[in-house]
Amino acid sequence: MKTIQISLKFLKGAGALFFIFLGSCNPNSKTMDVKPPVAEKIPHKLEAHGDMRIDNYYWMRLSDEQKNAEEPDEQTQKVLDYLNAENAYTDEVMKHTEKLQKELYDEIIGRIKQDDESVPYKENGYYYYTRYEKGKEYPVYCRKMGSLDAKEEVMLNVNDLARGYDYFQVGDWSVSEDNKLLAYSVDTVSRRRYTIYFKVLETGELLTDQIPNTNGGITWANDNKTVFFSTKDQETLRADRINRFKLGAEKPEEVFFESDETFSTYVYKTKSKKYLIIGSSQTLSTEYRILEANNPAGKFRIFQPRMKDVEYHIDHFGNYFYIQTNMDGAKNFKIMKTLVNKTGKDSWVDVIPHRDDVLLQGFEIFKDYMVINERIKGLVNLRVLSWDKKQDYYIDFGEETYRAGISVNPEFDTRILRYSYTSLTTPNSTFDFNMVTKEKTLLKEQEVLGGFDKNNYESKRLYAKAADGVEVPISIVYRKGIKQDGSNPALIYGYGSYGISMDASFRSDRLSLLDRGFVYAIAHIRGGMEMGRWWYEDGKLLKKMNTFTDFNTCAHYLIDQKYTNTDKLFALGGSAGGLLMGAILNLEPDLYKGVVAAVPFVDVVTTMLDESIPLTTFEYDEWGNPNVKKYYDYMMTYSPYDNVKKMNYPNILVTTGFWDSQVQYWEPAKWVAKLRDMKTDNNLLVFHINMDAGHGGVSGRFRRYKETAMEYAFMLDLVGIRE
Repeated sequence: MKTIQISLKFLKGAGALFFIFLGSCNPNSKTMDVKPPVAEKIPHKLEAHGDMRIDNYYWMRLSDEQKNAEEPDEQTQKVLDYLNAENAYTDEVMKHTEKLQKELYDEIIGRIKQDDESVPYKENGYYYYTRYEKGKEYPVYCRKMGSLDAKEEVMLNVNDLARGYDYFQVGDWSVSEDNKLLAYSVDTVSRRRYTIYFKVLETGELLTDQIPNTNGGITWANDNKTVFFSTKDQETLRADRINRFKLGAEKPEEVFFESDETFSTYVYKTKSKKYLIIGSSQTLSTEYRILEANNPAGKFRIFQPRMKDVEYHIDHFGNYFYIQTNMDGAKNFKIMKTLVNKTGKDSWVDVIPHRDDVLLQGFEIFKDYMVINERIKGLVNLRVLSWDKKQDYYIDFGEETYRAGISVNPEFDTRILRYSYTSLTTPNSTFDFNMVTKEKTLLKEQEVLGGFDKNNYESKRLYAKAADGVEVPISIVYRKGIKQDGSNPALIYGYGSYGISMDASFRSDRLSLLDRGFVYAIAHIRGGMEMGRWWYEDGKLLKKMNTFTDFNTCAHYLIDQKYTNTDKLFALGGSAGGLLMGAILNLEPDLYKGVVAAVPFVDVVTTMLDESIPLTTFEYDEWGNPNVKKYYDYMMTYSPYDNVKKMNYPNILVTTGFWDSQVQYWEPAKWVAKLRDMKTDNNLLVFHINMDAGHGGVSGRFRRYKETAMEYAFMLDLVGIRE
């Protein structure tokens, strides 16, 4: 495998590029007598709007062709040498924490029930579930016909499929309507480009049909022979085409091409299974095309042409399509409906009107009920309405801060709603809720081994006031008995982009910090959608700086309220949250003891100016298009890479994956190199590159926790906790 070949290359010809000096090491010293790699500076001019930038580390960027070559060219070898030197440096300066890392890793995976199983759900006559086997990294996808007492059918044992691969991920799997064929998609590189395979479930035979370069999603038509899927642009990785493939055909047939480079496209089937839906979406606009699922060879027709700054999402029930939309100024969204033969917006009528104080996030349709996912004052609420209007109520969750959501509900004719629930102290739980009697049945609560007792922990919802008067929610959790005297170590996490809300949920690995005295906090900053659509809009484009200042405001609040102090406070964020980490470091570096930036999007301006880079074009509505001067100028005020200064920075741990398709590895690599050159302190700056992984890290159930253990050890060691 190429990934193995690349990961084993080490320091070949390194002298011309950088040096690494290993002297005598004091195991109790944080920096030890180890000199970090020094990256070569090769000035590269970047000009826009009359502004000239010099990027000394632009050379670190490799093309996919270079990365996939059997033998590396000169530039590729230089990049690999540098990345391997950074890994070697990280290994050396973190060596004295290896015992702690192993202890943490064993502790974390020791809480996980290894022979576990999901709650089965029933669809089309079969019960489907996922189980894990002891000591195995990957899931086993199973089903039983008609009854949970029936014989188990193993559809996919991913442990068998993954044998021999460093990375293996099943993106999606889908069963044909006659229950005979399984289609599933696989990525073995971590580039999120999936190949679709087909399997005869009765015999286990793998068909010869294969479809490469898809986004992973699979949708069956009702003829049990035809699948629909999207494929990706080879360079930008944008999902730009919908294809139809009939088993046994020579090749797929293109049915839709999304020519607008700011949109991506996908396909799904309505819950009623009567319609195939092609969706096109960007940040601020959507469009759908529909086709009867019984007529897969037919021509899709537009549901409602795309409208500027209007989003809508559709599902089908009976004689109507139901539409969630922000049309007509419904900033927080509303639900409308229209007859199946009159899909244009002029025929849409309100079902659930818009409300200024309630964000409508989604809905689920049943024969006698509609369940609506609503966000009120930052918290998810599930609202149950009967079609006869005799019932309209909310499900009570009983905690101050939590996460809840509609789960898998494939059947229409049922009184039972399945939903999920978790909080900072309550493990992930699955409930069945009788919408008539309002009776809750707990089907499963995630089992946490090792003597876990939720009553040993306490969570709260707090609010920090930003400079403009806006109150920013904070969810915190800690082990009962800590003193609120400013002496506790603390970790604050944030994201704040794309309108994604970071609700308070349980993670068993977090107990390794809480049980060692840490306070854990989630900053629900602007740029997410916790407080409504306006919360998102107040933290994007030309208001993006609110995201970063909100986070620092929350950090100050934790200190002011004596949960922690600046010498024990850490920050954590990944991807767009890694951009957050880079921005807060440049704004207030003295506020934190250390920062962990995972797969960080830190070279904002350069990336957004390059339309060949994956994800660039259809993110203009999130960050702005820097080809327009006002956005360029604003992005230059916060882009972490462009704002590195000659000043003291706290301790920093940066992680990335060489095959990352979301945030290319060279962004954090360049950032680390520039920080090393510019920073004026002696604090730790360590960079871990997983040479076999992408944006989501390594595959597998347990291996990923090795990086978690490293991150925790990095923080614990800095506050003197070494066991």
